[in-house]
Amino acid sequence: MATLGNPRNTIAILKKYNFNFQKKFGQNFLIDTRVLEKIVQAAEITKDDYVLEIGPGIGTMTQYLCECARAVTAVEIDKNLIPILRDTLRAYNNIEIIHDDILKIDLNRLTQERNQGQPVKVVANLPYYITTPIIMGLFESHVLIDSITIMVQKEVAERMQAGPGSKDYGALSLAVQYYARPEVVANVPPNCFMPRPKVGSAVIRLTRHKVVPVLVSSEQRMFSLIRASFNQRRKTLVNGLNNASEIPYTKQQITEALEKMGLPANVRGETLTLEQFAALSNLLYNATSA
Repeated sequence: MATLGNPRNTIAILKKYNFNFQKKFGQNFLIDTRVLEKIVQAAEITKDDYVLEIGPGIGTMTQYLCECARAVTAVEIDKNLIPILRDTLRAYNNIEIIHDDILKIDLNRLTQERNQGQPVKVVANLPYYITTPIIMGLFESHVLIDSITIMVQKEVAERMQAGPGSKDYGALSLAVQYYARPEVVANVPPNCFMPRPKVGSAVIRLTRHKVVPVLVSSEQRMFSLIRASFNQRRKTLVNGLNNASEIPYTKQQITEALEKMGLPANVRGETLTLEQFAALSNLLYNATSA
């Protein structure tokens, strides 16, 4: 079986199927065996693991996953890649290929059926335009996930790890850190892909928290506050929340809650920690629910 991490083998399979890259799917295939090995190593995949791969492409990383895991389900949106995957993965009997959009699949049902409700490991080389919806979809669906090891745009990886007060800190940082511990395991230059992307990439591992780090009365309400506070970064937190139509609190309620937390009325959302957003959310939620 030809290893697709070798550029020559990738070119040969693309020519064999006369494959054309689809810009709308953000396709960039990995052609560096060291990076592929690093991803599988970072994901800590063993023969006991069930792996969900998103966007397998021509099966480059899938080959590595099949070698290491008990079973792999690869979900691919591009119908033109399905016959290629059946060809490149024909040597493996522990692979299931699904032609579908990952955002439309009932992942709870899929993982329950394939892995009897045990935690799964997710591995992906994600199209950059849809990274955030996929990651948030995985977390918000509350699928039992052990870890997500993904290739993303370098600046997105930096945002996931960012802390309060930095320019990269935002709603994505807080959402990821609420659900998981992010750790960049490799930086990947454009020449490791075919075709070459215009930006640098990074492999980041998100290890799911066994217990979420903060307790909130309403996750949904807290994330509404977080999104509203970063939608207008330059405004104070009070004005940002007061201007947001989805926030049901008055300016006075917001100011009073901040006072109880010992925060000034002119504080900006970008300086608040996850713990502070949780405390603010709980104060406001409890004040209006009482």
